Amino acid sequence: MKRVITIGGLHGTGKSSVADAIAERFDLRRVSAGVIFRQLAAERGLSLEEFSRIAEKDKEIDRLIDDRLKSSAEEGGVVIDGQLAGWMAGDNADLKIMLTAPVEVRVKRIADRDGTDYEDALQETLVREASERERYSEYYGVDISDLSIYDMILDTTDRTLREVIEIVCEAVRRALSGR
Repeated sequence: MKRVITIGGLHGTGKSSVADAIAERFDLRRVSAGVIFRQLAAERGLSLEEFSRIAEKDKEIDRLIDDRLKSSAEEGGVVIDGQLAGWMAGDNADLKIMLTAPVEVRVKRIADRDGTDYEDALQETLVREASERERYSEYYGVDISDLSIYDMILDTTDRTLREVIEIVCEAVRRALSGR
């Protein structure tokens, strides 16, 4: 057992927060596709929306991120969060989790987290997610709305972060103990 947990979901579903808690509780390294993407955008002085447009044309951006996700999964002892985390980890994953929530809920969370206006966050999120859907389909033949690869699908809409973490922790405990 490699001790690899993936947490997928669209922006604002709670992937990063849950991954942080899982990494800490189970003494796993943490790798985040979103953090890597935001770092690459910041290094170039670009907004996420601008960087998403560039990534549509430059396959190397996604490859950089995905190679890191794949190698982390191969090494093991890691929780990986990102929209393609489950796809990139493949058979190395002991548990693949997908977090969901409606767009209105996700955008409110993003606006609150980033201290931005709801409408601005909505526009940026819709543009970014459309760009990502297109790229993932074109580059990998992956339909991110296909949830069939996941062991657990959890709607975070009406749950507190603490509740989501407890539910996911129990699933991780079972997966890592072989039950």
